[in-house]
Amino acid sequence: MTVPATARRFIVEPDTRAVLPRYVRLQFDRMRERWLLLAPERVLIPDEIAVEVLQLCDGERSVSDVVAILAEKYNAPIGEILRDVQVMLQNLADKGFLTEAKETPR
Repeated sequence: MTVPATARRFIVEPDTRAVLPRYVRLQFDRMRERWLLLAPERVLIPDEIAVEVLQLCDGERSVSDVVAILAEKYNAPIGEILRDVQVMLQNLADKGFLTEAKETPR
């Protein structure tokens, strides 16, 4: 799968503030009763944990912030969650479903 010309390749790091690009939406499909990640001519069906992570990727929180929230919620080791979240987000970024926030957080 190729990365759209508008997508910019970046490496997801703990301080990355990830956000969905303008052309990507996370939307609940009532007919199918599941979340969909929609981009032009592409659809991904994320699992429940991926949806939770993506909902936290608002361009203001860093990956570390997202991981801290999940570690507290699930009482799990931060290192393990960080590794899993980084891999998932990097995969989405490489496919053009995720980008880095350009604005400075408030």
